[in-house]
Amino acid sequence: MQEIIVVGGGHAGCEASLACARKGHKTLLVTGNIKNIADMPCNPSIGGSAKGIVVREIDALGGEMGRNADKSLLQIKMLNVAKGPAVQALRAQADKITYPKNMLKALQAEENLEIREALVEDLIVQNGTVKGVVLEDGEKLFSEAVILTTGTYLKADILVGDTRTREGPHGEKPSNHLSDKLKEYGFDIIRLKTGTPQRIDKSSIDFSKTKEEKGDSVYRTFSFDNQVYYKIEDQVPCHLIYTQPETHQIIRENLHKSSMYGGLSDIKGVGPRYCPSIEDKIVRFADKERHQLFLEPESLYYDDIYVQGFSTSMPRDVQEKMVHSLPGLEHAKILKYAYAIEYDAIDSKQLKQSLETKVLENLYTAGQINGTSGYEEAACQGLMAGINASLKLEGKEPLILKRNEAYIGVLIDDLVTKGIIDPYRLLTSRAEYRLLLRHDNADMRLREYGYQVGLISQEKYDQFLEKKKKIEEIKELLRTTKITPIPETQEYLATIPTTPLKDGISLYEFLKRPEVQFSHLKHFLEIDSNLEMEEQITVDIKYEGYIVKANKEAEKMVDLDNKKIPEDIDYDKIHNLASEAKQKLKKIMPTSIGQALRISGVNPADISLIMVYLKKEYHHESGRV
Repeated sequence: MQEIIVVGGGHAGCEASLACARKGHKTLLVTGNIKNIADMPCNPSIGGSAKGIVVREIDALGGEMGRNADKSLLQIKMLNVAKGPAVQALRAQADKITYPKNMLKALQAEENLEIREALVEDLIVQNGTVKGVVLEDGEKLFSEAVILTTGTYLKADILVGDTRTREGPHGEKPSNHLSDKLKEYGFDIIRLKTGTPQRIDKSSIDFSKTKEEKGDSVYRTFSFDNQVYYKIEDQVPCHLIYTQPETHQIIRENLHKSSMYGGLSDIKGVGPRYCPSIEDKIVRFADKERHQLFLEPESLYYDDIYVQGFSTSMPRDVQEKMVHSLPGLEHAKILKYAYAIEYDAIDSKQLKQSLETKVLENLYTAGQINGTSGYEEAACQGLMAGINASLKLEGKEPLILKRNEAYIGVLIDDLVTKGIIDPYRLLTSRAEYRLLLRHDNADMRLREYGYQVGLISQEKYDQFLEKKKKIEEIKELLRTTKITPIPETQEYLATIPTTPLKDGISLYEFLKRPEVQFSHLKHFLEIDSNLEMEEQITVDIKYEGYIVKANKEAEKMVDLDNKKIPEDIDYDKIHNLASEAKQKLKKIMPTSIGQALRISGVNPADISLIMVYLKKEYHHESGRV
């Protein structure tokens, strides 16, 4: 018998399987098609705004996505470099052939992990506890815990124009019964929708009408291992184009043919708000003259170009007209048409913060089944579900990341506390303390946790401690090294250029000047550092005041999160509690005052009533002292 069964081999399933196996648990990964393990059915990229920080967090905790992306990239760049450090994040074009191939190698290298091709259509449940899964052919596989990472395959329907086809993203057979079984067990099932654009034959594009977008001219890695697998000069460019008035006219004239806008009358799925189809953009932003699109390479092994930002569910003949209206694509050959996909998911408010379900014990869910969109959102949930399922089998407390500790913490807290109505996508604006949750400091925030749960080796942990020590030594060196207004110094400052000195100043304070970069300090001092350390030190010093303020604000939230609410609390016994608040609290059953305060429909007055009740009446009624 396996200890843990993971259902689904997408990005969530891969991270969950690896986490469980690397923690020493006998793990079985059950997937419909081994060839689709770690597949990227939509965008050929890893990272992006907020998402790139999540990949760094996955790596800091001991996950695989960052390392695998580094081995598979075609191009990598830091986004938002002209903006503040809180919104900067890496984005890489990943090779759609190499990425899944490398992930499969990683899975096959784990001695505690077995992979099996099959479809799961039911769970084995005894007294409200999951005991394994039932395969499509009726075979039963027993385990101590199950992690569902089914992606978009629960009752998946492909939508194009007025046609609906029951199949997965590549025409595979979907899971037709599992979501019905979940409903029988007490899960609330919701219907969601997402989509993907066309793939174009590279040789049919006139790139002279596009704007070239290159990767960064300095080496970048997602992983804190900092191992580089590419050459800067060999990065493959992307290209930028814009929709034209003719494009908008074609879409408006054919709106009734889109699956969403009349092509199909039985669509129940809600589409993604922050990654809408092109027809959705035209309708919602009618005053916008154009929308940017990126032509992105998918692989070195074939010539398909992905039209980022042009997803649609229009019929194929309309798609032909739409594509040919774009600059450089007048004679483009469409290799794969765009489509929308509708699928089942569960109500994420039925999850605990450990990602174990409240409905069935020892059942965990991760990824798109929880209502999220994106490879990175799925991967981080898979990692956390794998860690927490393993910790539960070991008799240990779950790892719950706070909102001021990680974007992963923000994502999971949003899911379980607020729920979703449309596919959830991480954004920097979702984080109250985003200045604390930066790209550069993910290891400082989370590597200790990775080490504690057993996913970071002693060697890597020692390297992390050495880096941490070195950063503090450099900061101390900058504090104690002063420059004075001698002529040579003033001459150098003029070349930066920055204001001349009036008095002596430490290099630490000097670096706080907006125009001064870390490289300027090396004129006065020999510093043994690398780019990663320099970036982190620079942000820590330049934004020191803001960081201190953010930490103080975060401490207030942590204090509220530390005020625990007993599991057996009866909200019906709290007098004058608003009916909406009572209904939401009973549904979500928050574990702390902080989480209760974040529930939509629960206001500060309700929180005050709860705190008074817990302080006075709860202990008396329950017989507690």
